[in-house]
Amino acid sequence: MIHIRPAAREDSALVAAFVRELAEYEQLSHEVEASEEMLAEALFAPNPRVFCDIAESDGAPAGFALWFYTFSSFRGRHGVWLEDIFVRPQFRGGGIGKALLVHLARRCVAEGLGRFEWSVLDWNTPSIAFYEAQGAKLMHEWKICRMTGAALETLAEK
Repeated sequence: MIHIRPAAREDSALVAAFVRELAEYEQLSHEVEASEEMLAEALFAPNPRVFCDIAESDGAPAGFALWFYTFSSFRGRHGVWLEDIFVRPQFRGGGIGKALLVHLARRCVAEGLGRFEWSVLDWNTPSIAFYEAQGAKLMHEWKICRMTGAALETLAEK
């Protein structure tokens, strides 16, 4: 049985573990700076700007989705950006990833949101196939831009 629930403060260590497991899967462990405390502060602040849902399979933590609201000026409405979705290997193929996507899609529809978006690494063909099977359209004409560290600080000083 799959159950999806909002993360609670006592899930902070679990959320941090999911983030590390996702980073390992994506071969990006070297980029993880977030600590359990940092994630707890972001998720459980008085007015959080990021949210997390935990998927459980027969009571065991099986996966998570970390997301936040966006805004589309073209649509004139908010949307949801799925920052992270991850299902532990032993639970894959059991409908947990789909259940997390359905859960967030239902939120979007219930709240009248205009978009549900996320990114996927170009080498991750199993996930790409899965997302396309759910009806997602890959946006090949768009490229993600990112600034961090020194580049961000240099721009801010101009």
